[in-house]
Amino acid sequence: MPASNQSVPTYTLGEGCPIADPSTQQRFGNEVPIRGLMLLQDTQLIETLAHFSRERIPERTVHAAAVGAWGELEVTHDNSWLTSAKYLNGIGKKSKVLWRLSTVGPERGSADTVRDVRGWGMKVFTEEGNQDFVFNDIPVFFIRDPIKFPSVNRSHKRLPDRNVPSSSMFWDFHTQNQEGIHALMILFSERGIPNSVRELNGYSGSTYKFTKDDGTFNYVKIHFKSNQGVKGMDRQRAAKLAGEDPNYHSNDLWNAIDSGDFPSWTMCVQVMSPEQAQTYRWNIFDMTKVWPHDDFPLQPIAKFTLNKNPDNYFSDIEQAAFSPSTMVPGFAPSLDPMLQARMFAYPDAARYRLGVNYQQLPCNRPVAPVYSPYERDGAMRHATNYGGDPNYIRSTLKEVNFAGKLGSQGFSTGCDHDNWAGQTAAFTSEVTDDDFVQATMFWEMLGKQPGQQEALVGNLVADIGGAIPRIQAATVDMFARVHKDLGKALRDGLAKNTK
Repeated sequence: MPASNQSVPTYTLGEGCPIADPSTQQRFGNEVPIRGLMLLQDTQLIETLAHFSRERIPERTVHAAAVGAWGELEVTHDNSWLTSAKYLNGIGKKSKVLWRLSTVGPERGSADTVRDVRGWGMKVFTEEGNQDFVFNDIPVFFIRDPIKFPSVNRSHKRLPDRNVPSSSMFWDFHTQNQEGIHALMILFSERGIPNSVRELNGYSGSTYKFTKDDGTFNYVKIHFKSNQGVKGMDRQRAAKLAGEDPNYHSNDLWNAIDSGDFPSWTMCVQVMSPEQAQTYRWNIFDMTKVWPHDDFPLQPIAKFTLNKNPDNYFSDIEQAAFSPSTMVPGFAPSLDPMLQARMFAYPDAARYRLGVNYQQLPCNRPVAPVYSPYERDGAMRHATNYGGDPNYIRSTLKEVNFAGKLGSQGFSTGCDHDNWAGQTAAFTSEVTDDDFVQATMFWEMLGKQPGQQEALVGNLVADIGGAIPRIQAATVDMFARVHKDLGKALRDGLAKNTK
């Protein structure tokens, strides 16, 4: 490297040893054409080949295909009445954010414009530690029992024998687990394929708690409402783009941010008191149900903006790890069974993909100070590993401060409200007519928007038509429970397609 230009890097191997030419390899002899054997002493060749064979980490089982960016969360309202979380208090306060938006079922490299739920992963870097939001772009989910979580995802992926997606498998699962009818209605409406990732909303789905230092709390559902508006894409255009521009959503977001057209969302909450929760019309811990806005209006609290593309996709986005268990004081889980199970499943997946020290990677590393000497060692330890500090609890050899009355996730020591939900018992939830009420409300809402009911029917017919006849019939019967007109339209549409 010329001494006059220290900014130009010198090529080295991973250990820092400079190499004259990255395109050369060592061999025995100098004949042309090459006849001599390659040499085992060629560290550059061996390191290059060995790293290439190991440069892929395990792919996410779900949410593998994604786009992501950096941004910020800015407090826009006085939220002190609602939560003690410092990052949400103080109008104008800003926090750095990492955001990842993914499809659920398809593998990496799949087309962006498939009909699928989008996963909304968001990491807020706060002075009290990281706050993760692991949401979806629809407000409800397909199941409420966590034991079904692996099954619902498998049914949306590939057949074990043929290794191809299957409409029969998809609809077989959902006709036998009909509590997800509301989520299905939304998925097969025009919202099921977003026009862009800038034109969709994010929803917590699960119920959380916003807590205060005095031990009081409210239940909340969190919404991120797109300031670009919400716009879907019809299946014909989506199929065309899947062939012509399979990275359409990825390119759209990158180009928007690169040109300074920064997309933004308004962070809102629905707030329910513990007293209201005990007598509310629907079980607030059921992830297949929404809280109608007429009952619990949206209240804006902050603004989220994306303003920086990743410097490197693998480093910033692929290695990002999000978990609903990552919470700061002022934010706490509810008794939602899906949330409780996901609080284990997500960090466990990160440990498998990235190793036990995944929190130390730059894209996951908190901006808040970290002192966790009881979690140390393990593969890829990147920091000092706490030197000689005691690695066991209640040691008298080093003074350590503790959070006090409120723990790291804002749990109050004096609150027994959770006890009202019942005692421990084994159960499987049953599907009742009540599970179809909100789906019927959604169908009737679509009827007020020209062409939306017809679009839903067309999307369903196109997908159900790929299933075997027995599954088609069961699926039509399920949708007929939503509304007789919907059932008839599906029957007529499927019959027309078979002629």
